[in-house]
Amino acid sequence: MNEETHVYEGTLNISPKGAGYVKVTELEESIEIQNEHLATGLHGDRVTAKVTGKNEYGNPIGEITSIVSRAKVGFAGTYLESNPATDGEKKFFYVRPSDPKMLSDIIVPTGHSMDANVGQKVFVIIDNWTTQSEPPRGTITHVLGAPLENNAEMLGIALEKGFDRHFPTDVDAEANALENIPVTDEEIASRKDMRGVATFTIDPADAKDFDDALSFQTLPNGNIELGVHIADVSHYVKPGTKLDDEAKKRSTSVYLVDRTIPMLPEALSNDLCSLNANTDKLTMSAVFELDQNGNVKTEWFGKTIIHSDKRFTYEEAQEILDAGKGLYHDELKTMNDIAKKLTTARMAAGALSLDQDEVKFKLDDNGVPIAVYRKVRGDTNRLIEEYMLLANRKVAEFIAKKSEVKENIFVYRVHDAPEKGKMQDLHDFLKKIGHPMKMVDGYIPAKELNKLLEEMEGKDEKNTIHTAIIRSMAKAVYSTNNIGHYGLAFEFYTHFTSPIRRYPDTLVHRLLFKYLQGEVVPEKEWHEYREQCDYSSKREKEAADAERASIKYKQVEYMTYHVGEVFSGVVTGVGRNGAFVEDIEAKCEGMIRLKDLGNDFFKFDEKENTIVGEKTKKVYKLGDHVQIKVASADLVKKIIDYVVAA
Repeated sequence: MNEETHVYEGTLNISPKGAGYVKVTELEESIEIQNEHLATGLHGDRVTAKVTGKNEYGNPIGEITSIVSRAKVGFAGTYLESNPATDGEKKFFYVRPSDPKMLSDIIVPTGHSMDANVGQKVFVIIDNWTTQSEPPRGTITHVLGAPLENNAEMLGIALEKGFDRHFPTDVDAEANALENIPVTDEEIASRKDMRGVATFTIDPADAKDFDDALSFQTLPNGNIELGVHIADVSHYVKPGTKLDDEAKKRSTSVYLVDRTIPMLPEALSNDLCSLNANTDKLTMSAVFELDQNGNVKTEWFGKTIIHSDKRFTYEEAQEILDAGKGLYHDELKTMNDIAKKLTTARMAAGALSLDQDEVKFKLDDNGVPIAVYRKVRGDTNRLIEEYMLLANRKVAEFIAKKSEVKENIFVYRVHDAPEKGKMQDLHDFLKKIGHPMKMVDGYIPAKELNKLLEEMEGKDEKNTIHTAIIRSMAKAVYSTNNIGHYGLAFEFYTHFTSPIRRYPDTLVHRLLFKYLQGEVVPEKEWHEYREQCDYSSKREKEAADAERASIKYKQVEYMTYHVGEVFSGVVTGVGRNGAFVEDIEAKCEGMIRLKDLGNDFFKFDEKENTIVGEKTKKVYKLGDHVQIKVASADLVKKIIDYVVAA
């Protein structure tokens, strides 16, 4: 193949300096695209590009030939007015995007401003952009508020990823109307009635919707009956309705630092479908008979009606376990003992242990971060997780066995094995930082990685190692093609347990109920499920990106109030420009530039992945502890600069 006549398709990445790089599967190196050859390509776009030559390192350079699909069509930014005195032309209005990788301002023609005031933060949709020589033109769809004001910034982050806090009027109307429709006696009679069984929810203290509950009773043979009850969203959200169309479009709820942007209107997510205590609720359930070792003796799946007796927070349930007494203590203890055995069995089967404590910000009434705390995972968190994993796995197994008899369609949650190249990179990285690992058939065994993480418990470098392991892994996605779940070491797995916040779970409920009724899905409809799996995987990534962006914004904002202060940090990365360091308390990552590392001339040693002082031979490497002082925190660029504290 002649590189210079072939057109390649790939994803465009824009560097901080404005150059583009298109990664394509056919070439080892990305195609470098200089700014003047980007055409109208934007960061994240799917593009085609052709190679026009090679750079000084022998890597391909080229130009973009077409835009296949846009990563996003809207941008948050500041609404500004030109200055004819300096611009040399008549006055016009434009939006300067906040995204540093959006290299062009967006012209806003007369009548497309939504009456925004100059200087306000807005969200603009690109309407027309055909040539790089002319700036794009767009329409403002949301006036967000003052730049750097919390609400404006959070809304801008969400909108850029395609998530809006407001629901269309007709969607809200459908949801509100459902609240006035009573549950009929016929509906109740068609369900397994579990209202007399001890049932409770365990959720975060700030949770507003409760989509899962557990029931518990001891059976005459000494085994226990454990019920995993999930809000029956599919009872209310029917195919062909405005509600379903909107849920499908959103595909997921989004959890920003200070707010949730739900997939379903509050009438459903916080009321009808929320398993609130002391109220009869409609559910889809997986009910298991378990022995004391967690072995499943019998299983039942179907529609139920439950009555939650108690809403526990994780902390309340943990206090009861720790104290050895309290409401539902015996039930909680037995469930916890069995959950631990389920965990042990998963780990023995080759599952990866990638749990990580979360850092949370305490915000004041204006959304300003005033404190940081670590959200620690206790036994009650892991208890809930294990029973959700059990239900997800067993539902997937149940459908897969049916498929062996008669081929059908289903929505699985799959996780491919890592690429061997990435696993080799992880092996080399761990060896460089003093943790040599053995490899078997091109992979580091899961038990070896778990052992390393266990040894790192309580050490600050654990987070760096944890992040490196995750980056070496493939991404879990939704698929109708079951390839198993590498990270969990499950042959069959799905998402059954959160239909309030994940649309694929609603599809799983619908399909499960169809198959329980002996129905089939016509093959001509299978492509719809495949397309929705791909779309839901894409939306999941966009939601995760929005969540990370909101956290990063709050981390930078937090440090604006601590300029000049000294923190303990750990080196998380090194490169030609300096060392990335994360402060241990708030996990706010910033950079110490080479010139600020100390009174020496520092250089990056690419072979050893270290930064070394020429005179002092002082070495900075991943995992090193360093005292850092906050030099600056830029909320516009969303970067933190540190210096080594004297």
